[in-house]
Amino acid sequence: MRAHQNQPVTAAGGTSQAIARVSRLHRATAERLLRPHGLHAGQELLMMLLWDGGPQPQAQLIEQLGIDASTVTRMVQRLEQAGFVRRRRSEDDRRAVVVEATAAACALRDRVAQTWQELERVTLAGLDEAEQAELARLLGRLEENLGRPAGGM
Repeated sequence: MRAHQNQPVTAAGGTSQAIARVSRLHRATAERLLRPHGLHAGQELLMMLLWDGGPQPQAQLIEQLGIDASTVTRMVQRLEQAGFVRRRRSEDDRRAVVVEATAAACALRDRVAQTWQELERVTLAGLDEAEQAELARLLGRLEENLGRPAGGM
C-alpha cells in the first residue's frame, strides 16, 4: 500500500486510512457528477429507493438507508424544497409520514442511472475484470466485518 500525496500510511490503521480517503474521494466525485442534476451525494440513494419501491414511510427509508433519522429528515426536507419529493400523512397511520417522488424527480431517473454508470467507470478505471471482481469480493467481506455487532468478531 502506498501513501497518497503527503499522507503517510502507518502500520497501524493504514487500511482504515486508505478506506477513509477513498470514501471521501468517491463521495466528492459523486457530488460533482450529481450537481448538474440538482442533487447532492446521498440524495440519489433515497431517490433510488422511491423510484424502485414507490411511496414509502419515512421510517422505512431511514431503516433502508441505515443513517440516522435527523439526517434523513434533512435530506427529505431539502429534496422537497427542490421539488423532487412530497410528504404526506399516511392514510393508515396518521402519525407516519409517507415520502413520494414527484414527476420532476422521476424525470431524473435515467440521468441519475447514467451518472452512476459514469461514477462506476471513473472509480474502476484501470482495473481489469478479474481485479474488479476481486475488489467487489473484498469490499463485500469488509462490509460483513463492519456490519457485525460490536464484540462479535
